[in-house]
Amino acid sequence: MSPTEATNSTLPLILGITGASGLIYAVRTIKFLLEADYTIDLVASKSAYMVWQAEQNIRMPAELDPQEEFWREEAGVSAGGKLRCHRWGDVGATIASGSFRTLGMVIIPCSMSTVAKIANGLSSDLLERAADVQLKEGRKLVIVPRETPFSLIHLRNLTTLAEAGVRIVPAIPAWYHKPQTIEDLVDFVVSRTLDQLDIDCIPINRWEGH
Repeated sequence: MSPTEATNSTLPLILGITGASGLIYAVRTIKFLLEADYTIDLVASKSAYMVWQAEQNIRMPAELDPQEEFWREEAGVSAGGKLRCHRWGDVGATIASGSFRTLGMVIIPCSMSTVAKIANGLSSDLLERAADVQLKEGRKLVIVPRETPFSLIHLRNLTTLAEAGVRIVPAIPAWYHKPQTIEDLVDFVVSRTLDQLDIDCIPINRWEGH
């Protein structure tokens, strides 16, 4: 392993979770990254708390230590990796600065509101600021929009992000890997998302040709 590789292997990945439907995508991402011993800096948007309550009828803790336990419990990973949670309004957190080195950032799921704000350079909370930092530093930013159908405004905002170098992985599963469960469908999307960061830690059946 080269010195560069050794350094990169210890860098954290920023994980943003917004108020789009489909928070299971975030939970499965956390599960596989922690099991693979990655370090995660996690920030959930204010609306993510409300959507979690609506989808799961469970209240996400606001305090950071209980929130780490919450995500580990939801992901089914009690040990392994490192998980640091940040408050959505803490714009003075480490991940708000370009001097804080990272592997990049994944926003999963990503709401159209978040897409619009990032595309227009608006940073009203820590998640949006962290995404803006990845762009200005030329680091990898991957978003997983979960919306249907897309309006013309949505498409224009997504195009703006793509032109800025953002990788866009819509939450659209495939069936060639013969999924048997909802988790199989979710894991396909999570795997393709992490592929954009050259992270291969999910056991899925990849296409091998006819």
